[in-house]
Amino acid sequence: MTESASTNARPHQWRIRVGVVTVATLTVLTGAGLAPPDAQATTLQARALSVAASKQGDPYRYGASGPDSFDCSGLTFFAYRQAGARLPRTAQAQYDSAHHLSSGERRPGDLVFFHSGGNVYHVAIYAGSDMVWHAPHPGARVRKEHIWTSDVWYGRP
Repeated sequence: MTESASTNARPHQWRIRVGVVTVATLTVLTGAGLAPPDAQATTLQARALSVAASKQGDPYRYGASGPDSFDCSGLTFFAYRQAGARLPRTAQAQYDSAHHLSSGERRPGDLVFFHSGGNVYHVAIYAGSDMVWHAPHPGARVRKEHIWTSDVWYGRP
């Protein structure tokens, strides 16, 4: 290879390399394009779950949505908002807006809706192993506990 041929080849190689790095760098910085939608959802769910867990011990207060006290839907509303998603404010509205899942499809960070008949009366964040993070009732504090009934539905924002 002559000196001029070598010189001519290098700029072309350099431009290709820069183009790849630029696309890869933009993808990493923006989070666009690499992760499939399920992986992006899992990241959102993991962040929401982490936020809910960080609120352990905060008091229940009817109508509260944080940052230091919560009712059940206020906790899920706050956790997902901090994770980067917007949920409606009430448990029933959160259920109505969620993508409904079977128990076999649920993952940590998904929403757990407790119901009586067709009415949702409580919502929590699934923590795995049949456990949820929730703000249970007046006089209680945010805590993790076992799902206590089979009358639940699951959803993903």
